[in-house]
Amino acid sequence: MSKDVFLALASPSRRRLLELLADGPRTAGDLAAQFELSRPAVAEHLQVLRRAELVRDEQVGRQRLYHLEAAPLEQISEWLHPFERFWRDRLRSMAELLENEEESP
Repeated sequence: MSKDVFLALASPSRRRLLELLADGPRTAGDLAAQFELSRPAVAEHLQVLRRAELVRDEQVGRQRLYHLEAAPLEQISEWLHPFERFWRDRLRSMAELLENEEESP
């Protein structure tokens, strides 16, 4: 697992690009239309994602399609799995607190 993956995921714009690509391949223009960023800024974000191997591009005629590459995300998920119990414990505590608050007059 590369530190580039974590650096790529640190940006909300790059995370949004990955979300969009999860629905299927898209062109850079289509992706850029989903943002209030300039096309060059979106292209730079795509370059970071490509270097982190989170996306790949494919030339189709005159267009370039971007595809999500899920393997690095699976590696992160596997790495995070042991820490899930901490989140579950905190969520359970919060749910119990809310339930007790609702029961109080």
